[in-house]
Amino acid sequence: MAEEAVFAGAAVRRLRKREGLTQAAIAGRLGISSSYLNLIERNQRPLSARVLMQLVERFNFDPGALQPDEAIGGLDGLARRFADERFADLDIDRDEMQEFLAAAPQAATAFARLYDNAAQGSRSTADPLKSSREEIERWSNHFADLDHAAEAMADEMRLSRGETGVALTDRLLERHRLSVRTLPKEIMPDSLRRLDLHARQIQLSEMLSPASCNFHLAVQLAQIEQGERIDEFVKGAHLADDASRSLFRRHLTGYFAAALVMPYGRFLRACEATGYDLPVLERRFGVSFEQLAHRLTTLQRVGQRGLPFFMARIDRAGQFSKTFIGASTAKFVGSEASCPLWHAHRAFDRGSELQVQFVALEDDINREGGWLTLAKAVEGSGAPGNAQFVIILGIEAVLASGLEQSKRVSLRPADAQPIGPGCERCLRTNCAQRSLPPLSRKLEFDRTRRGITPFEFSPG
Repeated sequence: MAEEAVFAGAAVRRLRKREGLTQAAIAGRLGISSSYLNLIERNQRPLSARVLMQLVERFNFDPGALQPDEAIGGLDGLARRFADERFADLDIDRDEMQEFLAAAPQAATAFARLYDNAAQGSRSTADPLKSSREEIERWSNHFADLDHAAEAMADEMRLSRGETGVALTDRLLERHRLSVRTLPKEIMPDSLRRLDLHARQIQLSEMLSPASCNFHLAVQLAQIEQGERIDEFVKGAHLADDASRSLFRRHLTGYFAAALVMPYGRFLRACEATGYDLPVLERRFGVSFEQLAHRLTTLQRVGQRGLPFFMARIDRAGQFSKTFIGASTAKFVGSEASCPLWHAHRAFDRGSELQVQFVALEDDINREGGWLTLAKAVEGSGAPGNAQFVIILGIEAVLASGLEQSKRVSLRPADAQPIGPGCERCLRTNCAQRSLPPLSRKLEFDRTRRGITPFEFSPG
C-alpha cells in the first residue's frame, strides 16, 4: 500500500528554524538527503509517513501543525474572505488559495486576522446585526454545550411528540411557579410573549401557532434555566457594543429552545431515517418550517454530524434578514442582494409549496458542483397577512442525492440553473436578467451593436 503523504514545507521549515539547525543537519538526523529536504520545504515533494514519524520521534514534532488552521476555517474559511468584492478583480481561485495556505500558513492566518479585525472594527459600531452574525459563524452555528444541556433537559422532561406544549407548561409551573395564559390580540396588539412576574404568568398572543407557542415557552425556560451558561458565551465573544451582545444572546437563547424541542440525537436519527424529509420532520417534532431550517444548520456534533445545510431568509425585495452558513461553504449567501433567477423568489406567490431547484454559481459550474435549494414562503410569527418571508435551505448537490426532496429535480451539472451573488457582485456575462453592472469590472460600449444586456464589461 502506498504511503499517505502531505505537503508540509512551511511546517518543516518552522521546525528547522526553531531547532536552529541547517538543512544538512536536519536531513542527516532524518536519514534523507539535503536536496530532498530542500524540495520538501519548497512543497515540491510531499512529506511521507516515514519522514513524518521520524520528525515526531526525533524532534517532538506536532502532526497537528499540518492541519489547516481551524481558527480561520481552513481553505473554506479563506475562500469566504477572498469572496469579498474588494478582491473580485484579482480572480483568485481555490487552487491559488490552497497554495497560499500550504506554502505560508502563518501568513494566511495573519491575513485572516487582519481581514476579520478590519471587518469587526468597521461593522461592530455600524451594524450590530452583522457583528453578531460573524460571531455565530465563527462557531459555525454549533454550540455543543447548549446542545448537551438541552438534550439532558428533554430527557428529564420526557418530551415526546404531541405532548411538548404540556411538558413545557408543566415545568414552568412546577419549577418556577409560572403559569401560561393565552390572551386576545386586542390585549396584546404589539407583543407575542410577555413575562408578568407580578401575576406569575407567561402571556402568549392568541395569534401564535402551536409550534410558535411551544418555541416561546422553550425560550422562556432557556432564559430562566440557562441564562448563566448563555451569558458565559456572550462574555467570551468580545463583541464591541450592547446591541451586538444582545443579538448574540437572543440567538443563543433561541438555539437552546430549538435544541430542547428537537433534541440532537433523536432529531438526527429522524433526519437520517426519513432522508431529511422536511414535511415529515415538521410534523414529527411539531415545529414550523423556519424552526426546522434553523435546526438543520446546527448538526455538527463531533462523531455525530448531520448534513451541512445553510439557511437564509429573504423578503420580497431580496434582502437577507437571516443567514446561517453553519458548516457549509455557501459563500454567496448573505450578500446584499440575491439573484432573481433563484426560484426562492417564486415562493412568495406559491403559497406553502416547496420550491426545489438545483443552482450553480460560476465557480460551481467550473467544478461541476452546485447547490440543491429548498424554499418556502412563511408568514411572520403572529402577524398573518402582514409580514411574509421566504425561508431557504441549501446543501451542496454532491451531498443531496439521498434527500427525499432531491427526487424532484435532476442534479446533473448540465441541468443547474446559473445564478449569481447579486448583480453588483456577479461576473456572469450575457445575463438578460442583469439590472446593474458589476462593481469590479470596466464597462464597455459598442456603437455598432446592442447586446442582450444594457451593461457589457471586460472579463478581467
